[in-house]
Amino acid sequence: MTISRRNVLLGATASAALLPMAARAQTSEVVIGVIYPLSGASAQIGVDAQKAFETAAEIINKNFDYDLPLARGEGLPGLGGAKVRLVFADHQADPQKGRAEAERLITQEKVCAVIGTYQSAVAVTVSQICERYQIPFMSADNSSPSLHRRGLKFYFRASPHDEMYSKAMFDFFDVMKKKGTKIETLSLFHEDTIFGTDSGNAQTKLAAERGYKIVSDIKYRANSPSLSAEVQQLKAANADVLMPSSYTTDGILLVKTMGELGYKPPAIVAQDAGFSEKALYDAVGDKLEGVISRGTFSLDLAQKRPMVGKINDMFKEKSGKDLNDYSSRQLMALVLMAEAINRAKSTDGEKIRDALAATDVPGEQTIMPWKRVKYDETGQNNDADPVLLQYVGGKFVTIFPAQAAVAEASWPMK
Repeated sequence: MTISRRNVLLGATASAALLPMAARAQTSEVVIGVIYPLSGASAQIGVDAQKAFETAAEIINKNFDYDLPLARGEGLPGLGGAKVRLVFADHQADPQKGRAEAERLITQEKVCAVIGTYQSAVAVTVSQICERYQIPFMSADNSSPSLHRRGLKFYFRASPHDEMYSKAMFDFFDVMKKKGTKIETLSLFHEDTIFGTDSGNAQTKLAAERGYKIVSDIKYRANSPSLSAEVQQLKAANADVLMPSSYTTDGILLVKTMGELGYKPPAIVAQDAGFSEKALYDAVGDKLEGVISRGTFSLDLAQKRPMVGKINDMFKEKSGKDLNDYSSRQLMALVLMAEAINRAKSTDGEKIRDALAATDVPGEQTIMPWKRVKYDETGQNNDADPVLLQYVGGKFVTIFPAQAAVAEASWPMK
């Protein structure tokens, strides 16, 4: 039989077409993009995030006796033991830079999934790019409620959003009121990006539903050089509780300005962000004894789940600090993404997306005080139970809800 040149060419083309499939089946690594602010005012967040993701990758890639997905054994068994490789990108807290970096990660670095981003405003653009390329995006630590309500198919968030966090705050207020504590008036103080705006809206709605009076609602410009006028307004309103939603540099400026102007609210109940960051307490912690912040994580859990303490030790060795509300969520985000990729047995975006949608991980198999991880049709996990933490004697202790608390709330602040 004579073989024509055309048949040879067709055979070569068919062989070439099979090569990517063969390479994918025998993949030795799974490449995941991680996008954070690694320079600029929020750089420390990005540096800490890198250490959290590196800790998670080590747990996945090596063998540890933890009751955590993929900890036992090396790599992803569903992909023949393939190891996770992380590619980091710097969005510099700029949504448009985030958009460009997400596209670069997908088109040039060939990542099969993206995790980010700290600032919710950046998560908006990054998740849109991921949606366009049909690449799963895990919102590790963004808390804006509007993020999962945009009809995106490839967006997932394992941790709570600010409506869930704010509800925990108001549940706490209700409990304290029943105990005889005076909590009637609130001052809201929030920055003007999507994080602060959504947080303020959630708190306004809950205050109306629960019968609390908002005596001042101040929306300020993020990264403002001065907050003197705003703090004067807070001082004049003199609410029972100040509720700030601010990133780290704004939080430090707020507390310093309060000290300068002699404003001491009976209580501060913060929407996390800067108020969970070591940098803020290093700068103004002496003025914040008794501040309360919402969160999703507390080292107290190590008393019930020893692996939490061991994983914290791993992170601390890399970063020089304990896991906090951000780094714990970042670590779990990578574990949960890798767990889905492993079940998908593929690096194909659509297959990973379907595996994420089918996720059902019991809370005991995380480092968080959650019931479980199971995403609804919008990609949100509604079983991520928030906690309230109080800063006492240089560390945070869990004070709410009762089943997670290790201490009674101290009220008012010292």
